[in-house]
Amino acid sequence: MSAFVAFAAFGSFWGVWGASVPRVQHQAGVSDGRLGFALLFVGAGALPAMLLAGRALDRWGLKVAAGAIGLLGVVGAGLALTAVNLPSLCAGLGVAGASSGAADVTMNAVAGRAEKIAGRPVITRVHGVFSTFVVLTSLGAGVTSAASWPLAVPFVAVTVLCLVAGVVMLAAISRSAIADDGAAVGEAPAPGRVRLAPLLLVGALGALAFASENAHQSWSAVFAQDELHAGAWLTTVAPAVFAGTVAITRFSAGGLKTTHARSVILAGALAAAGGALVIAGAPTLLVATLGLVLAGAGTAVLFPTLLGIVSRNVEEAYRGRATSIVSTVSYLGFLLGPVYVGAWADAAGLRGAMIAVAALAAALLVLTPVLLRLSGFAVTAVTAGTSEPSADTRV
Repeated sequence: MSAFVAFAAFGSFWGVWGASVPRVQHQAGVSDGRLGFALLFVGAGALPAMLLAGRALDRWGLKVAAGAIGLLGVVGAGLALTAVNLPSLCAGLGVAGASSGAADVTMNAVAGRAEKIAGRPVITRVHGVFSTFVVLTSLGAGVTSAASWPLAVPFVAVTVLCLVAGVVMLAAISRSAIADDGAAVGEAPAPGRVRLAPLLLVGALGALAFASENAHQSWSAVFAQDELHAGAWLTTVAPAVFAGTVAITRFSAGGLKTTHARSVILAGALAAAGGALVIAGAPTLLVATLGLVLAGAGTAVLFPTLLGIVSRNVEEAYRGRATSIVSTVSYLGFLLGPVYVGAWADAAGLRGAMIAVAALAAALLVLTPVLLRLSGFAVTAVTAGTSEPSADTRV
């Protein structure tokens, strides 16, 4: 339950932020070019924080996750109140990126532990909660903007939700116990060594998945406007349809057994490639929307399923570091996906860029069996309550 609340808060933060970017830009008084520069600080803050958060989780336990999600809300409110020029905007986005990266890793580790103990999918469903709240809170932030409420209002609301999520997680930690040694959840096992190569291989697959997903999320509205000449209101439909499809698919796929993980990834990659090709050749917005639905359904299952494979095959003492390594490498794809589309759009137009996005999914389709085999991770179900994988799949 605590993981679901945390992902709801996490999605709320990014939903409000996405809808509030124009207002933040206006408040800071920066041009489009300077805004683009400032946004680089999100990734600059997130990447090192993601690596450090896993080590902190392994050392101090799950209470780190509660602190990370609570801190994210406070930082969001601070960003809304203090971003009044370029330096303050850059500083705020750097701290927000670091807080978000830490929260991302620690919450995924908590969800992974819950999935391993329960013996049924949890990660895919909590990611569905994240996507749902991104959509809902972005709409809510739009309403507050239309009503001319202060910029800080939606961010303060998210702060409250993040702090509540942190309290819920702390309460869950105090009520639970670790099955294998009887210690309270949050008392981390002694840290040890973690094999890097298998995690980098899975992270590379995650990077391809995230690059494809964020390419559509970031460029679908531009494609609708520039290639299909959709009106200003209709262009907003494209990213909303994509995000909504991702959320619905994650809830629907959450019931699939873990024994189907490899098949789910392959089917998702195939759907993502097909959807991108449909978009590339779409003569109308309706056809492009159908392509977005197909691409969204495909990309939705990719990263959660990959993270689930890692989670079921990692020892508890290494869970934080394993999650941080996979998440950090995957996040590189998230950052570079929109850039990749932009480069191809300059070279071959937006339709050519969509074919290049399809190539990312095709690469994932081809590489998944190879890299999973090389990683040594078992793609099979773990019995509920089992605390460790078989000896040949440990990392």
